[in-house]
Amino acid sequence: MKKILRFLKIIGSVILIVPIIISVLFGYRDIPINDLKEKYAQKPSSFTSIKGIDVHFRDEGKNIDKIPIVLIHGTGSSLHTFDDWAKKLKDKYRIIRMDLPGYGLSGSFPEGNYTIDNYINFIKMFLDELGVEKCIIGGNSLGGNIAWRFTLENDKMVEKLLLIDASGYPMKSKSTPLAFKIAETPILKNIFTFITPKFVARSSVENVYFDKNKVTDELANRYFELTLRKGNRQAFIDRLSIKNSSDCYKKIPNIKQPTLILWGDEDLLIPLENAKRFQQDLPNNTLVVLKNTGHVPMEENPIISLEAFEQFINQE
Repeated sequence: MKKILRFLKIIGSVILIVPIIISVLFGYRDIPINDLKEKYAQKPSSFTSIKGIDVHFRDEGKNIDKIPIVLIHGTGSSLHTFDDWAKKLKDKYRIIRMDLPGYGLSGSFPEGNYTIDNYINFIKMFLDELGVEKCIIGGNSLGGNIAWRFTLENDKMVEKLLLIDASGYPMKSKSTPLAFKIAETPILKNIFTFITPKFVARSSVENVYFDKNKVTDELANRYFELTLRKGNRQAFIDRLSIKNSSDCYKKIPNIKQPTLILWGDEDLLIPLENAKRFQQDLPNNTLVVLKNTGHVPMEENPIISLEAFEQFINQE
């Protein structure tokens, strides 16, 4: 009997100690917004209030251009994912990009509504605030979904459309980032809001890259640290908890704007089959498939992907 009691005490101690050890090793507090701004919001970053959110954005380049280029990032990312593109494009064009609510430095939606419809409404209000009446709009993954849905609802505002490994069709991933799996798992997703192992961020970025060697410490740290902006971890969970039951993709053939479908042939999150569905449904499209490239071509292979985009926007 004494042995049983001793064993139970040991088990009880382990149950108490293990969570403490995990918290010490992997528990991270939110990083103060001013510290994040100092590192990730240097010039030409600006902030503007939209729907009660202090939105982080960058508006660069030739402001005399009548048609600015608006670029929207994907889930768990930030406007920085287009840094390499912006460096080249700003010499010729006006480039506008923002941190979507729930990601980067912008902060979360006060009402916790992360539906595509709410993001479309946000983008419209944001562009109105900047005085944009017409644009070339595009995005990656979630950002691509928002871009084509925005085009359907604001047809007269869009000159051309860019879809980079965009979501929107019912599909099954061949591989899913670890952070996505955790955020969709009961119990674990609640722990994720305060226990967020750093290796989860790196593993998740590597998952969407074809060439894992391109995931530098600086890149992985950026994704990780911006996740620790107050409210972003909960927003990440809230966004992924939304079940996509919309059949809005059936309206894609109504998009008449010239559209570039830019896809990595090694995208395991949103496989190439989805690019071919866009190609089949969009009446005025160009499909460019990049070899040995994953889910974020503008980040993993910025030079080649940008060449395809510039050729597209220069077409009459």
